[in-house]
Parts: sequence; structure tokens; C-alpha cells
Amino acid sequence: MAGGDGRPGGTRVPLQRPRPARGRVGARAATARRAVTTGAREPTLLVRHARRVATLDDAGTELADASILVRGHRIEAIGPAHELPTQADTVIDARAHLVVPGLVNTHHHMFQSLTRAVPGVQDAELFTWLKGLYPLWARLTPEMVRVSTQVAMAELLLSGCTTSSDHLYIYPNGVRLDDSIEAAQAIGMRFVAARGSMSVGESGGGLPPDALVEREDAILADSQRLIERWHDPSHGAMVQIALAPCSPFSVSPALMRASAALARAYAPRFGARGVRLHTHLAENDHDLAYSRATFGRTPAQYAQDLGWLGDDVWHAHCVRLDEEGIGLFAASRTGVAHCPCSNMRLASGIAPVRRLLDAGVPVGLGVDGSASNDGAHLVAEARQALLLARVGRAMQAPEQRGGRTFFGCDLGPAELTARDALRLATRGGAEVLGRAADIGHLAPGMCADLALFRLDTLAMAGGAVHDPVAALLLCAPPPADHVVVNGRVVVSAGRLATLDLPPLLERHDRLARVLAEPLH
Repeated sequence: MAGGDGRPGGTRVPLQRPRPARGRVGARAATARRAVTTGAREPTLLVRHARRVATLDDAGTELADASILVRGHRIEAIGPAHELPTQADTVIDARAHLVVPGLVNTHHHMFQSLTRAVPGVQDAELFTWLKGLYPLWARLTPEMVRVSTQVAMAELLLSGCTTSSDHLYIYPNGVRLDDSIEAAQAIGMRFVAARGSMSVGESGGGLPPDALVEREDAILADSQRLIERWHDPSHGAMVQIALAPCSPFSVSPALMRASAALARAYAPRFGARGVRLHTHLAENDHDLAYSRATFGRTPAQYAQDLGWLGDDVWHAHCVRLDEEGIGLFAASRTGVAHCPCSNMRLASGIAPVRRLLDAGVPVGLGVDGSASNDGAHLVAEARQALLLARVGRAMQAPEQRGGRTFFGCDLGPAELTARDALRLATRGGAEVLGRAADIGHLAPGMCADLALFRLDTLAMAGGAVHDPVAALLLCAPPPADHVVVNGRVVVSAGRLATLDLPPLLERHDRLARVLAEPLH
């Protein structure tokens, strides 16, 4: 079919007006009001005598021998242990721990945990990698999506990540985004569920097989259904929806514009915590060449033409963003999900993170799909971002500044510090997801999202003595010992507290074998 712009695969659909608040969001608000009027007592949690607390607040406050008091889903107090209470409903002894804000993952494809290390694409670049995996992903079922989502989230939680987005853009065999959302609710992770989509197949000049693309009217109708059913704009929301047409090489300009219009139609109702927009952009040289050949524009110019710049938008990768593009992103406060491991795995290149940050572009971290990373350890991702920024700087050409010549290595080790990398993994991610007001740093009134890491382990020996915060990023990436999401302990003493992990992994690997049957 032809779109409103004349390209195959597009269909203009009249935009429906958002309906009045109802259903889940209204029920949540009513429950909160009942709790207040009936005087229901909120449970308390005390993280006591932490060896070090890195708050990531505006001043970069770090406290020794500190405690954190949580009431309900919010932090009530942080300070020296002798100034805070000694008892609560739940007490965590943190004398051997570093406490940081829960980490934030801004880009993922969780279903891909089923296709890690597939032999035929282990050494492929992006487009070849996608073409090799599309036939396997076409066999996905709702059960596979639910199970793979929980496996991916378990890995994230055990690395200290408390909030994650997920970009699900393939919907074969009855798969729905609801499958991912319900899986997230069961495991206890804060979730931004991105309704991905592909509408331009091979016959229309796109990359995916025609069998995997959807009609654009169906995409928009389902997008509106999901927003009405699931999007929660309240403080501490555990589920939010984003609209996420997959990429310039798999959707039409018409769908990009219509998705943006639909998301922004909810702004009067949801305000600052409204429906956000997400896609892949400028990931590698092939992506850049496709944009220029097909649209006659750089990826950033194309995004600007479509209305896909703004503080309600974040793009994954942006490896090939040029200086003009960086300026456009900075001026519009458009966010970037930096995915260093995936960019290295697929040889896509090194994103200009320091230049983005210096220009004022919001930047967070993403582990990206489990088939292009092949892991989801967010501390490891932050460490990789730190190291890659330094070597990337050393590879740059000389610059002329103030009449002097500066070589790339002049700023090498200082290009990104350990605390810069931790900030990307916390506050940066919160800003990119539009959640800077309730997650990403530790302060009274913020959501009680905490990650606790032991400092008395082999990996931390010596490093934790000198600088516990830097040791988290410079030493071997550790597992989290305790993780709290919205005031609820979801990882306790290094074990997932919400689901029984061994049976989940057994089920996951059985499904991975079924999915890969065409390879054998």
C-alpha cells in the first residue's frame, strides 16, 4: 500500500482524540486516595549504616556511615546513621555496602535473550545481523516474549538496574506488548514499555521481510489502546508507554509523523510524564547511507523534518551523529541512549559521548538487545562506556583550539570519569526517560530505588579502600547484593526475591531451542 508521502507501507489514519481518564490509572489514583483517607500505615524500610552512599544529587553528595529511611515508595530521610532511626519494618545492614540510586536502562530488546550467540551472525554488522535473525524472530510466541522479558529483567535487576525501557517491534503469532508488561509486573521492575513497529518491508525498500511488517492503521490503533490501558503519569509510576517506530529503514515517514502526533495528543492529560517517542538513529555507516539515499537527509535532519526532536524524544545509538546533528539535539533537548557494548559487538563505531554531554544533550545508557550485547549487566555497560570514551578520544584527529593544536590523547583518561559513567547510568537515564523528578538520584521525596553493592569482595579488594564509588566502575563489574524498587526489596543477598530463577531459566532455554530449530 502507499503512504501519504507516496512510499509503500504507509497509511494515513485519522487521529482519535484521547479519551477521558479511566481504567487502570484512575483506579490507581482512587486507591491512593482511599489510603490517605483511611489513614493506612505505609511500610518502612531502613538501609542502616551504609559504608558509603553516593546520592548523585546536584552537589554530588557522598556520605559515609549513613542511613536511608524509606516510607512507602518514597525516601523519607538520608543522613548520618546516628541521626536516623534504628528500627523499621524491614532493616538492611549495609555496613559493608556502597549504596547508589537504582540504575536506569534506556534501550533494550528483551526478546533477544532467546537468540544470544547465534552462530551465523556472531561476526556480522548491523544489517546482515538483522537479516540473519529476522527468520528466527518470526517464530516468537507470547510465551517466549513473557519468559525472555523476565530473564532479561532478572539479569538487569541482579546488576542493580531498577528501571528499564524495552523496545518490542516484532508482533508475530499473537504477541502483544501486554505480554512484556505483565512479565515486568510479576518480577517487580519499573518499566517503560516501548510499542515498536515495522511497516516497510523488503518489497517497499525496507530491510525486514514483508511477513514481519504491520499495517499502519493497526499499529496506531494498538498504540492508542496501550496508552489508554497502561500509561501511568503519576509519581513513582511502575508502567509507562512510549511509541517507538523501529528505524528509518523499517517504517514510513507517515508512521513516524502519526506516532508523534498520537503521543503528543496526550500532553494536556499527562503533562510532564506523558507518552514519549523512541527509535534507532544514526547507528552505523549503512544506516547513514540509507538515510541519505532514501530521504536525501542526514539522520538528524530527517528526524527534524518529522518532528522527532524534542525533550519528549530519545534516540538509540547516534554513533554517526555529526556536529550539526549534535547541535540540533542540544537545542531541542533530545535524548540519546548510548549502547557501547552493542556498538562494539556490531562494529558500528564509537558514539561522541563527551561532545554530546558538553553540548548539553541528555545521555543515558542502554544495554541494547541481548543478541547484540549479549549481556544485560548495567554496571558492566557503564564501565564499557567509561573505557570506550577514553580510547575513542585517543583515536580522534587533532583539533585547533585557541591557536593551539590538541591531539586526541590530550584528554584521554579524563574524557569520562568513573563518576561521569555512574551519572550516565542513573541521572542521565532518568532524564532521557522523562523521569528526572522521581528516579535517578537519592533525596527525600524521590522514589526508593536503591542498589547496594558489597565492598568486601575479591573484586573490590583494595579499590574499595581508596574510593568505593570509583571502584564500582573501575574494578570487575560486581553483582548487586540488595536491590530495592519503589520501596520493595526485589533482590536480597544476591538472590532474586520475586521469582524462582532456576525454573525460569530452564523454561527459557527450552524455548530458545524451539526458536532455533531451523538452524539444526
